[in-house]
Amino acid sequence: MEQAPWQRAAAGAGLLGADGRLAPTIFAEMTALATQTSALNLGQGFPDEDGPRAVLDAAKHAIDHGRNQYGPARGAPELVDAIIEHQRRFYGIGLGRGDVLVTAGATEALAATMLAYLNPGDEVIVFEPYYDAYAAVAALAGAVLVPVPLAAPDFQPDIDRLQRATTPRTKLIIVNSPHNPTGSVFTEETMRHIIRVAERRDAIIVTDEVYEHLVYDDQHVPLASFDAARERLVSISSAGKTFSVTGWKVGWIMSTPERIAQIGAVKQYLTFVNGAPFQPAVAVGLRLPDEHFDTIVASFARKRDILTRGLRKAGFTVHDANAGYFVLADAAPLGIEDATALARRLPELVGVVGVPLSALARPSRRDLRSTLRFAFCKSDDTLHEASSRLAGLKDAVLEPAR
Repeated sequence: MEQAPWQRAAAGAGLLGADGRLAPTIFAEMTALATQTSALNLGQGFPDEDGPRAVLDAAKHAIDHGRNQYGPARGAPELVDAIIEHQRRFYGIGLGRGDVLVTAGATEALAATMLAYLNPGDEVIVFEPYYDAYAAVAALAGAVLVPVPLAAPDFQPDIDRLQRATTPRTKLIIVNSPHNPTGSVFTEETMRHIIRVAERRDAIIVTDEVYEHLVYDDQHVPLASFDAARERLVSISSAGKTFSVTGWKVGWIMSTPERIAQIGAVKQYLTFVNGAPFQPAVAVGLRLPDEHFDTIVASFARKRDILTRGLRKAGFTVHDANAGYFVLADAAPLGIEDATALARRLPELVGVVGVPLSALARPSRRDLRSTLRFAFCKSDDTLHEASSRLAGLKDAVLEPAR
């Protein structure tokens, strides 16, 4: 029997069992466990502290002054202008108003873009592990997800493998850098190779750059800064991660006016418009002085280091996170090969929640089977407490064998 669209989407994200039953996402499952056990939730990537006061106050001001109805389809003018200013200020990229479309977060931006261009049987290249929405939307469109593995310790793409993964059916290449969940930042050389591969296959490049301002040890170089990519590029970013307002769901797409119009033809029938009072507030955030962005980076880098030290003391092998919200911790040195089973026991063992990295990859990626992903976008106190609790993991795990 042919699958319904919802079944394709669920199956693509690994949520549909062989018996047809629908399972929750690993994030929902782990968050529920955290609630049930009062464990510290380092599984889901949302901060437990608010973002810059100027940004929050701007949203309150917008609500109090009537910005509560439908806004312009392309986005609030001040936000569109702020995005244009942001691209020039940080990257030297010139945009016009017709090059920008505001969306309900980066997830809607990705969905609208993929649904605008994918036909059944088309192939979508992603770098694995990957954000689960890529798989779900590709499957919803009837497209085929083609993962290119990223391997420890540096999690950089193997360009030869990328080239071999493409075929005449390759329609999109999704480039998530800074990368979730590995924290890697693709090199400039890698970006140039990706552009050449896309040119050979006449494929569209879609970038997911939501962590662009959370880069700690490298520098983010957007693909849009390469002239060779311009005509085949759809760039996506959002405010949630940078300003710790993940619930606002304000994102944006940057591309040529022709592609913006094409994607907008789909987007207008998804959310139509969104976040009216939040859009001018995000504009305020994008216009904050450089020292505010420096403070954000320094704060998250400190949090990363707190959790990384704690996990290493607990016996994990921890891969360096150069960007983003997450660190990857391999439990193999603790004698644990099944991170999924460990994730389900962690709340009762030590009162901490993480998610298995294997949930963001194909079952065949056995090299990821023993690795957990932990979020460090939490308060310093939470991270210190989590580190203290994790220190008891070795004894807790070994206890049943005594």
